[in-house]
Amino acid sequence: MEQSSEAPKQAQSAKDIAADFRAKITGPNREYEPGDQLPAARKLAKELGVQLLTVQSAYNQLRDEGLVLSQQGRGTFVRDPSVPLGTEPGSSPAFTALATELSSIHESLRLLGERLDRLEQLVGNETPPAQ
Repeated sequence: MEQSSEAPKQAQSAKDIAADFRAKITGPNREYEPGDQLPAARKLAKELGVQLLTVQSAYNQLRDEGLVLSQQGRGTFVRDPSVPLGTEPGSSPAFTALATELSSIHESLRLLGERLDRLEQLVGNETPPAQ
């Protein structure tokens, strides 16, 4: 019986698949541009010889990082970085919540800045107390 000189190919993990696509989306030799569709999860799972859940997990990682959008029945697409996070259909719920929270914090900071300006104007002409 003859043995193959090749080592058995180890199946990729979701982390490996996500890293591969991350490089293809953000790396210097990009293969995917904003709006491009990633391969269908079932097709990719079959090509890579992994479970569908593994590819779905990889795509979820990329979605949670804000790199892709998943649209039910349509597929997974590279997100346009010029569009604010959490505003597109298919955005990660985590990013949507984060975008809302950041907007709220931004507004609070703006109001605090206005209050500080008014206080500085009120006390601007007064001399500080001697210590």
